[in-house]
Amino acid sequence: MKMIDRCKPMKVFISGAMTGIVNHNRLAFHMAQNYLEHYGHICMNPAVLDDGFEYDDYLNICLAMLNACDAVYVLKNSEHSKGSQREIEFAKGLGLDIFYEE
Repeated sequence: MKMIDRCKPMKVFISGAMTGIVNHNRLAFHMAQNYLEHYGHICMNPAVLDDGFEYDDYLNICLAMLNACDAVYVLKNSEHSKGSQREIEFAKGLGLDIFYEE
């Protein structure tokens, strides 16, 4: 498995579970962004989006963010997140690299 920290700098979308998690799991997203930026990557972090949109609106925004990226970084415990799984499938269709948090 490729390690994202050893890759050339990329534009990376952070994918993970948010729905039903305290504060929408923002701490995990921001920690991932700090980690990725430490290695020179540029992040698209959906946790910066304000509350108040509908679920489908957030998903559409995230898919648009993915269109601008080279890779996806999937947070731990995202395997049951419907949104994260849709983002991963969309990313596969775009041919993006997919990395999983260890």
